[in-house]
Amino acid sequence: MGILIMAAGYGVGQLGMGSTWGLLVTSLVINSGVALAYGAMPTIIMGAVPRSETGAANGLNTLMRSLGTTGGAAIDFHGTVLPSETGFHTARWLGAGITLVAAVIVACIPAAQKATEVRLEEATQNA
Repeated sequence: MGILIMAAGYGVGQLGMGSTWGLLVTSLVINSGVALAYGAMPTIIMGAVPRSETGAANGLNTLMRSLGTTGGAAIDFHGTVLPSETGFHTARWLGAGITLVAAVIVACIPAAQKATEVRLEEATQNA
């Protein structure tokens, strides 16, 4: 749900770029989606991997989030005035497209029930 809210925020952001309130609402919608998605990720990961792999899976999730944040913050153009308004529109369309692709990927994550069945099977084999 969080990913779809983000996609909606990016799409609506195309209309709100002309005003301060529009940018505020756009940021609010996008960041609400981010909060929901990032809050749910550890639970989804824990339910989708075998118990023996949860630490590694959550560690990889944290690493990828850190790399994304660092990469986004490290961009420096040495005083050049960027991006243009066209750049903002392009970035928002890309964001909307990427979040929709992410929603499809999330739909392919095994359900927690299936992971629980795998854990029970592993426990039976180890006993």
